[in-house]
Amino acid sequence: MSEIVIENVCKTFQTKDGTVEALKNVSLEIGSGDIYGIIGMSGAGKSTLVRCMNYLETPTSGQVLIDGKSLGDLSKQELRGQRKNIGMIFQHFNLLMQKSVLENVCFPLYIQGKKKAEAREKAKELLEIVGLADKQHAYPSQLSGGQKQRVAIARALASNPKILLCDEATSALDPQTTSSILELLKDINERFNITIVIITHQMSVVREICNHVAIMKEGEVVEKGLVSEIFSNPRSEVARELIRKDVESDSKKTGSSGEELIQNGEIIRIVFTENSAFEPVIANLVLNFHEPVNILKADTKNVGGKARGEMILQFTKDSTNVEAMKKFLTERGLSVGEAMDYVG
Repeated sequence: MSEIVIENVCKTFQTKDGTVEALKNVSLEIGSGDIYGIIGMSGAGKSTLVRCMNYLETPTSGQVLIDGKSLGDLSKQELRGQRKNIGMIFQHFNLLMQKSVLENVCFPLYIQGKKKAEAREKAKELLEIVGLADKQHAYPSQLSGGQKQRVAIARALASNPKILLCDEATSALDPQTTSSILELLKDINERFNITIVIITHQMSVVREICNHVAIMKEGEVVEKGLVSEIFSNPRSEVARELIRKDVESDSKKTGSSGEELIQNGEIIRIVFTENSAFEPVIANLVLNFHEPVNILKADTKNVGGKARGEMILQFTKDSTNVEAMKKFLTERGLSVGEAMDYVG
């Protein structure tokens, strides 16, 4: 069942330089209980799209349906009621700096009319869930970035939402803290069956936590589907570019470099899927074609909780067997694709 349905949504803004088309006929379906990623480069329209999901931005045309109800058909009062079911967290936390951690989490509960004692009890439960029970009397200025985001998550959960929208929620965090926040979101998804939509420009975030993903460019969805399938067989140039940047980021972390080899032959990316043959496939490739193959990079990535092996291979410059070698790899269940502009 689809909890969020986006149908042909367009959004235009009028600026001093003319009309800007931020969204162009975007259509998506996000299932109940899913963790759905929306990814793209800066200016792709992903943040505008997520703000249309709770009508912080009203689409110029098209409609957004939550549980079958079109948000555009609701009165202002009905829309406010619907938004109680949609929590949101942001890149820069948006905490009340003059309030304690406990009071920050209580704030939306006070707005709902909860009594102080009831609100505080609920807030303490939420701080326990996000691992900050011992920080309730602290102030945001005394917290790390990761702790601030945990407070923001607790606050977003205060209204018992069915949907949680995360707009670049980990972009301001270091990699280790990002992983801990993603683990928390995954736990919240499993514990409460909350549908989570994650807006990001980082493929590493998508592959670590999301089940489905939509890839955006210049206001349009250019590719969508299961994360595992897009990771193995990216069809769009944008998807390949995002995966390439993910590969480069990992190479920098590990200090690996194949730069001196890149001037030789064609470079490809292979992914060992669940259907890959259990054999020493690279060794057999070399033995079968009697040609050396450079392994520029080999790694295992977490894609939706499953380990996926990945390699960047390079053939010799004058090889006449490249297509046959690609076919050899494909026949053994490996996904074979381009490694565009790879830099080790």
